[in-house]
Amino acid sequence: MDTVAIVGTGLIGASFGLALKEAGFAGRILGVSSERSIRAALERGAIDEGAELSSAASRADLIYLSQTISGILETLPKLAAHVRPGCLVTDAGSTKSRIVKAASCLLQGCFLGGHPMAGKEARGAASAEGSLFRWRPYIVTPVSESALEAVKVQEFIEWVKRIGARVVIATPEEHDELIAAASHVPQLLSTALSSALEECADPDRVAAVAGPGLLDMTRLALSSYEIWRDILDTNPEAIEAALKRVEERIANIRSQLRSGEIEAPFETGKRFAARVRAAAPAARESGGDRPIEEREGGARSLPPPRIASKGWTAPRRSRCCEAGSARWRECRGWRSTSSRRG
Repeated sequence: MDTVAIVGTGLIGASFGLALKEAGFAGRILGVSSERSIRAALERGAIDEGAELSSAASRADLIYLSQTISGILETLPKLAAHVRPGCLVTDAGSTKSRIVKAASCLLQGCFLGGHPMAGKEARGAASAEGSLFRWRPYIVTPVSESALEAVKVQEFIEWVKRIGARVVIATPEEHDELIAAASHVPQLLSTALSSALEECADPDRVAAVAGPGLLDMTRLALSSYEIWRDILDTNPEAIEAALKRVEERIANIRSQLRSGEIEAPFETGKRFAARVRAAAPAARESGGDRPIEEREGGARSLPPPRIASKGWTAPRRSRCCEAGSARWRECRGWRSTSSRRG
């Protein structure tokens, strides 16, 4: 891989460029974006030059689409006439089914859906960090298992590992179910709580007595609807199903308030909270830019991202994907073996 074109040089795109360079990529990184975004990415050192989409696509070995979902959907058909044979096109969109289907127009190149579970409240290249993906899940959604064997796909996944991310494999549909539960519903719950409190009798007094709990619970509510509009528009079924499960649990808790039977959801909630923290190779503080170990331990070194060495296998099925086929796997070395389980 000698030339990378990043289409959309905002926070994610610019951070990807920085991460590649910090991981040892010595090739050329092209940026395709607005004049303002290109200038910011150049100043940040995330790209080497700006280019028009057609020019960048005809030169690139890897095209990384890090726009909004609607921007990705608009760009894919424009790429079709310019992508080089053998080029890998991938994206960083927050939903996958619609994008992967739209990518079928790329007859000359290979497409791999992707979604780095990384971000921050600040936007734009000025806030980009090469460490943004470190210790974070990076979900890839190949159209088939055989697609994983493509040389370009394997090379890209190796770079994802080098930038410190933990690779997870899912079908596009499974991705959308999982992320509805893990990301989209948390956003909507935070938004709903904040909206309800803003419209209560005296929101200023509630805010005045707020502690760390309310700060944590309302952090996601600071997100812009501009970002979330495309996500909600392209994953409504999975979000509705996940919301229904939460609504049922809230209704149960409300009915149990006076019955003395409310201990059970505290215990199951505690177990899942522990499960989330155990799943991360290096736990991060909520909203923090650096792992807890780095903040508390000064200069002491951290272990490398946890990636097992043989084959790849399916973790225990979780409730959030019982409605689908639930064949999602954590990447464990990317060797084809006879012991694959799904």
